[in-house]
Amino acid sequence: MNTSTPSASPVTLVLCPGFMTDRALWRDMEAGLAALVPCHFADLSGMTDIDAAARDLLDRVPGPLVALGFSMGGFVAREMALAAPDRVRGMVLMGTSARPTRPEIQARNEALIRNTRERGYRGLSPAAIRKAFHPRRRDNNPDVAFVLDMAMRMGPDAFINQLSLDRRDGRPDLPKISCPTLVIWSRGDELRSLKESEELATGIPNARLVIIEDAGHMTPLEAPDECLKLVGGFLALLR
Repeated sequence: MNTSTPSASPVTLVLCPGFMTDRALWRDMEAGLAALVPCHFADLSGMTDIDAAARDLLDRVPGPLVALGFSMGGFVAREMALAAPDRVRGMVLMGTSARPTRPEIQARNEALIRNTRERGYRGLSPAAIRKAFHPRRRDNNPDVAFVLDMAMRMGPDAFINQLSLDRRDGRPDLPKISCPTLVIWSRGDELRSLKESEELATGIPNARLVIIEDAGHMTPLEAPDECLKLVGGFLALLR
């Protein structure tokens, strides 16, 4: 069962995970979130098109929604808000961006896809995963293995599909987003910059930016209690 429904609620929270992560990303937040509102944990492992994934989620989850997107999932959440402004009552964007994929990253992704097809899938780089955490949490951190296991579980098809995604420049569309939006960025995030979060917060008319001081890019795992408090406060304002 992918949806938890503790009690009647005016909205369903749709949680969109990041690159090569699944429902386990919300491990330490899931119970707390489910106590607040019904939750739908999006499975983006088969995603080949961001717009199509957003439409699929809108079709799968009835009624009014709040879209929460982490990193890559933020691209999906934004498209949900643009496609269904009458249904998406709010949005939380965490450690994400509206910028397109840079040419050098696109070239790297294409090389990774070729290598995976030729040599097989070996999972993500441990060094890359360590960099996704706050510098103080990179060594002897069991969550590094937790994320590596998550990516290995998702497998080669998800890896190739997500590397192939067209992440277009979403900045021109930000003023079209009408729902209240909470933008969360962590001070130790070396994968997404403060400037990228500021672009979201200033580009979306009804948005505010909150900075978490003691976390890196993997905020749902590094600061779950603070994230839960922020999301809970945001949901309360929508009632």
